[in-house]
This record gives sequence, C-alpha cells and structure tokens, in this order.
Amino acid sequence: MKRSGTADLPLHYGKVPAWLYERMSALGLSIVEAILADYGQDEVLRRLSDPFWFQSFGAVLGMDWHSSGITTSVMGALKRAINPQSASLGLYICGGKGKFSRETPAELLRIADQTGLAGDALVRASKLTAKVDNTAIQDGYQLYLHNFIVSNQGNWTVVQQGMHENDGTARRYHWHSQHLKSFIDEPHTGISGISQGQILNLTAAAATPNRQGILAIAKNDPAQIIQEFAHLVMPKRHDIRASDVDLKRLGALLYVTRELQTDSFEELLLLKGVGPRTMQSLALVSEVIHGGPSRFKDPARFSFAHGGKDGHPFPVPLTIYDDSITVLRKGIEKSKLGNLDKLKTINKLHQIVLQAEANFTPQFDIQEILEQERRDSWKYNGQTVMGKAKKPSSDRSGIQLSMF
Repeated sequence: MKRSGTADLPLHYGKVPAWLYERMSALGLSIVEAILADYGQDEVLRRLSDPFWFQSFGAVLGMDWHSSGITTSVMGALKRAINPQSASLGLYICGGKGKFSRETPAELLRIADQTGLAGDALVRASKLTAKVDNTAIQDGYQLYLHNFIVSNQGNWTVVQQGMHENDGTARRYHWHSQHLKSFIDEPHTGISGISQGQILNLTAAAATPNRQGILAIAKNDPAQIIQEFAHLVMPKRHDIRASDVDLKRLGALLYVTRELQTDSFEELLLLKGVGPRTMQSLALVSEVIHGGPSRFKDPARFSFAHGGKDGHPFPVPLTIYDDSITVLRKGIEKSKLGNLDKLKTINKLHQIVLQAEANFTPQFDIQEILEQERRDSWKYNGQTVMGKAKKPSSDRSGIQLSMF
C-alpha cells in the first residue's frame, strides 16, 4: 500500500456558514461527477489522495486557501452530496470528525453487505491507517478526523487529520490503496505540515532497523517497500503573496478570461453569455477536473475562483459561485443524455489556458488583482462569515487591469 502524502496546516476554528456549505456540496459533487465521466473512479480516489490537489480543490470550493478547515469541511460536504447517490456513482464515503470517525467500521460493513466487498479487509485497512498515523508516527499529532473513501471495486483512499498538542497546527495524512504493499514501510502518498524538528517515525525507510528489531521480538518480518510521498506545508498568514502562486499560470488564466474576446474561440461558443469573471472561475474548476498532478503545487492560485469564507484572498462571490455550479451541472446533465458538448467545452477552456501559458510572460502585480477582486466583490454578492461585501466609497471598479 501506498501512503500518498501529508499536509501541515494552521489550525482554524469556526463553522462553515450554511450559504457556503450548500454550494460546496453542489460544486464538489459536480466536479467529482465530471472526473468520473472522463476518468473513472480510480482517478477520483487518486486525486483525493494527493494533498496538493486536495488543497486546491478546497480552495476552489471557497474554503480558506491555507487552513486545516479545508479537510473537515470538504470531506463533510462530499459525504453529504455523494452518499445519497453512491449506488449510481460507485463511491462511498465513511467516517468523519470526532465520534463520526469511530463509526467507520460499521459503515464499511454495511457497504460490504450492499456491494459484496470484503468488509473485514476494509475495516482492517481503516484501523491500520489510523494506527500508523497515530502511533507508528509519533509526530505530536493526535488524529481527530478519519474518512475512508471506497469504490464499489474495493479500491480506497483515506484522508485523516491530527491536531498538534502544543502549537495550534493540524496535519493531514493521505493514503491510497493503489500499489499498496505495506502499511509500515513509507506507505503515505503524502503528508502535509510544518516541520516540528526531530520526530519518531517508524514508517520511515531509515527506521527499518528499528522496526526489524521490534518485529523480531514478535517473530515477524517487516515489508521492504519504499515509496516517495508528497509533503505540503501551508503558512499561518492569511494573505496571499506572489510567492504563493505560479504567476505565469495565473497570469495566462487572467489574460484568457479577462482580455481575450471569447467569441473569437469557436470552441467556447457553448459558454456564450458567461461573463469574464465567471469564465475565470470555470477555468480553475476545469483545471481541478482535467489538470495533471504538477498543476497543483500552488493551491493558493485556486482561491482566485471563489475567494474564501473569511475574506482571504477576497469574499466569496456568490453570484459567480452559483453560475459555476449551474454551468457545470447543465453540462453533466446533458452528458448523461449523450450530449457531451458542454463538458468538452469546459475542458477546452483549460486547454486554451495551457496554450496561452506557453508564451506568456507575467507583468502584473498580484496585489492589484486582489484589490480589484475586493473592490468588485459587492457586484457579485460577495460574502464572508462576517457579512456581505459593501460597495467601496470611492468606486474604481470600472478600471480594467492589463496583464501586460
């Protein structure tokens, strides 16, 4: 087995407001359905096991780009949206935060009864992943969230998170069953978090002699599989800086969606009537659906789709968010009837941005882009947990920034 990665995140408290949670469920389900339609169940599991993609996904859904709250909120929204449709989607999400994590074994056994999967094996995998991250890796983080995502083919991903005892940070652990051969020899596909200095990690390759000694006492031998894993570290600060994003990728996206006349692209005619700001969000949504793994090294960039609930980098533009959901849902519904044109058009938007990147040289100030987003927020029914965005007293929202 392969542990796919980890992420270190500043710990955030607070509840996701209902106006955002409903939209997260709707857009999250649509993105998952679009990935299923084009790439299948295993690709959904692989992406959920990638800490960089997961953080980017959460940012597109309007969660704060750097916070630990992405984990609990995204998994809660997905479980709420996907499980009622599990029979048709072939995906099941178990567990959750606190007491819900302890319900995972019973949930897995119920799913096994419905699907014919090996329930005992799934329960064992769930328990072992939790034991490894809570006990074999003694890094100061105690697990408080455990989600087990399984397909009707028996493949699975685990997303779980722990809280540090002293420093107010959280660490997210990702596992993926693909190619998994060992729970104890560098099994993660990724771990994301801030360095805490020396820790005891009995799953590290360097700890092989330690494990051998421990297991020799029990007259057992450890497996010898070494896997690389991804490690994502998010800063404690709220503001987004130029160093947080790939300026070439962000600039090309803004250029395509704001400055080019989309009517000149025959491939985008099906999106006619969608404004530049909605196009900007759809381009980032399309990248989350169709982008390759290397596209998600800068999760902060994806917050330029729908902002963040705490107002960082700007308030959530509810009008734009709803437009994104509507366009994607219509494409999915039409695809179920055999008409793939709209979903293909959304994919084409991503391809056009990729083409623009090839010869793009960024010459813009990211802070000016953010200021414009904040000034325009009231136009798009911008909202945060503190309330609605207000029209600026000195309105410069008519000024169009140039990417060159």
